Amino acid sequence: MARRRAALGALCAAVLAALGGCGAGAGAATEGATLLVTRDFGHTVMLREGRPETRGSDTVMRLLARNAKVTTRYGGGFVQSIDGVAGGQEDGRLVDWFFYVDGVQAERGAVDVPVEDGAAIWWDHHDWEAGPAGGSAVVGSFPAPFSRARTTALACVPAGTDACAATADALRDTGTRVEEVPAAGVGRGDRPGVLVGTLEEIASAPGARSLREGPAASGVYARPSRDGAAIALLDERGRRVRTVGAGAGLVAATSTAGAPPVWVVTGTDRAGVRAAAGALDGRTLRARFAVAVAGGRAIALPEVGAR
Repeated sequence: MARRRAALGALCAAVLAALGGCGAGAGAATEGATLLVTRDFGHTVMLREGRPETRGSDTVMRLLARNAKVTTRYGGGFVQSIDGVAGGQEDGRLVDWFFYVDGVQAERGAVDVPVEDGAAIWWDHHDWEAGPAGGSAVVGSFPAPFSRARTTALACVPAGTDACAATADALRDTGTRVEEVPAAGVGRGDRPGVLVGTLEEIASAPGARSLREGPAASGVYARPSRDGAAIALLDERGRRVRTVGAGAGLVAATSTAGAPPVWVVTGTDRAGVRAAAGALDGRTLRARFAVAVAGGRAIALPEVGAR
């Protein structure tokens, strides 16, 4: 066993040495990228680098290995630990490292994903048993993905509400180019979308249908009631912690493989939608998977360790 551990340690060291060195490929170093490393769905920040050390032709894995202490597995293709926090089991539950680029869980391994100028790279270590089997999207890299897209599709149901105007203003304030479209127009093509309206009004729109099915389908740790008048806020295991009703809002993101992410700025009623629109800022959303707003307070979802 000791020999095996020594051999694995030597392999990891060799892999990391290669990763650190091969980032200096041809081309100028990546500019404007950010690196965030957290635990427990963003509740604990381990590393935040507004200006991480970069080199030419960086990949997500190279960027991480250059700015944190990393061990890998499966021939160096997957992260096993970051700064001593490893994947495996905690309290009998499966935990692992996942990474997101501009708020969307990557569909490829970190060694295969290049770091583009201005990209927001986020690694999080969390319990994944209650989440979706495929990819998901998060709100904690705001203003990405919108600020890095050519245009963002904005669908308001109905059009012309105060919440719709507030959402459009919040997006434009980040330099986002907004195009208003019907609800059926979000989640199409290659541009991200935003849905604004009460839970009842957007229930059948692309990007919102999966919310009522819970985190295994939507990746969002909140479950609206059938009539949209209440929202159950869930913990990391998908269990209900509390239920919020009148005036409650929700800012969340969903993603379907091969399609751009769709954000929902929604609530149990008009007041709830306005509250959600008011939460569209980097400080409120930073390092959050989703945010509920109730009683004038932003609540990070899932509510980790609430029980």
